[in-house]
Amino acid sequence: MKWQIGRRSSNVEDRRGMGAVGAGGLGLGGLLIVGVVAMLMGKNPLEVMGQVASQQAPTEQQAPGAAPANDEASQLASTVLGSTEDVWGQVFQKSGSQYPAPKLVLFSGAVRSACGTASAAVGPFYCPGDQQVYLDTSFFDEMRTKLGGGGDFAEAYVIAHEVGHHIQKLTGISDKVDAMRARGAPMEGGSGLSVRMELQADCYAGVWANLAQAQLNWLETGDVEKALNTASAIGDDRLQQQSQGEVMPDSFTHGTSEQRVRWFRAGFSSGQPNQCDTFAAKQL
Repeated sequence: MKWQIGRRSSNVEDRRGMGAVGAGGLGLGGLLIVGVVAMLMGKNPLEVMGQVASQQAPTEQQAPGAAPANDEASQLASTVLGSTEDVWGQVFQKSGSQYPAPKLVLFSGAVRSACGTASAAVGPFYCPGDQQVYLDTSFFDEMRTKLGGGGDFAEAYVIAHEVGHHIQKLTGISDKVDAMRARGAPMEGGSGLSVRMELQADCYAGVWANLAQAQLNWLETGDVEKALNTASAIGDDRLQQQSQGEVMPDSFTHGTSEQRVRWFRAGFSSGQPNQCDTFAAKQL
C-alpha cells in the first residue's frame, strides 16, 4: 500500500507515553462488570461506564519510553484518517450534509475516554460519547505476531472499521441500537445486535477501501488479501478457539471470520454504503 501519497489528517492526538492512572477506584475489570450490570438493566453500558470512570477522576501521567510523535505508525494512522475524512466527506456531501470527522487518539497502555478508562487489552475502539477513535499502535504488532494478520493495508482496515462506528453514530444507527437494547433486544449471539453493528462497520471499511482506491490508486498486489486475513483472524469463532479451545456462538459479539470477510467484501466490491444494511439481512 502506497499510503505515503495520502493526505495526513490534523485530527490526531498522540497520547502515547501517557498512562491513565486512577484515584484508587475501580479498575478496568470493575468497569466491565458495571457495564454488564448496566446492560442487564437496559441501560447503555458505555454511558454508565463513562460516568463511573469520570467519578474516579483518573489522571494521565507521562511514562518512560514514549513513541516518537512522528513515527511510521502515527504517520500511517493520520494518513488513513485523512483518507476516511475525504471519502466520507464526499459521501455525506452527495447526500446534502456535512461530515463531522472524528478525532483519532493514539495511546499506549491505558487511556481515558468518555466511555471510561480502557487498557490496551481491549484493542482499538470507538467511543460514541466523545465521538473519538482510540488506538494503541502496539495492536498492530499483535496483529502480526499473534493474530496471523498484519500489513499496512490491514492496519488501515482496522482504523476504517472504527471510523465505521462513527458513521453509525452520525446516521443514528447507534442510537437505535441503544433503544432496542433498552427494550431487551439480544446483543450477543450469532444474530445479535452487537454482531450486526460490527459487521456493518466491516462493510463500511470496505466501502472506504473502494472509494479511497478510486481517489488515490494506492493499493498494491496482496493488500486486499492482507486486510481479509486480518478480518478472518479477529473473527469470534477463531479467537474463541484459540483462547478457550471451543466456539460458543451464543457469546459472539463481532461475527465469525467468514462473516467479517464477507461483509468487508460486500462494501469493497460495491463502494455503496446502502449495501451495508446488516440489520435487514436475514443471513449474516
